[in-house]
Amino acid sequence: MRLYVGNLNFDTTEDTLRDHFAAHGTVEEVAIITDRETGRPRGFAFVTMASEDDGRKAIEELGGKELEGRTLNVNQARERQSGGPRRDRY
Repeated sequence: MRLYVGNLNFDTTEDTLRDHFAAHGTVEEVAIITDRETGRPRGFAFVTMASEDDGRKAIEELGGKELEGRTLNVNQARERQSGGPRRDRY
């Protein structure tokens, strides 16, 4: 299960997130999202847990909890929406 993790401290590392989530199940992947132009973290990440049970457990246990001074938002990630009709600017 892929999880969205928001409201991250900009100094949080992938290793820190992996360790934090591993206490609640098997972590397969961690990806902290960065700005394309600056390379700086954007304050959110995606964590892939090995199973839906592990994902649900992580959502319940870590959502609303503090990590490095910030209260985490943890939800099941939604698939990216493909672009709708283009709105041209006149």
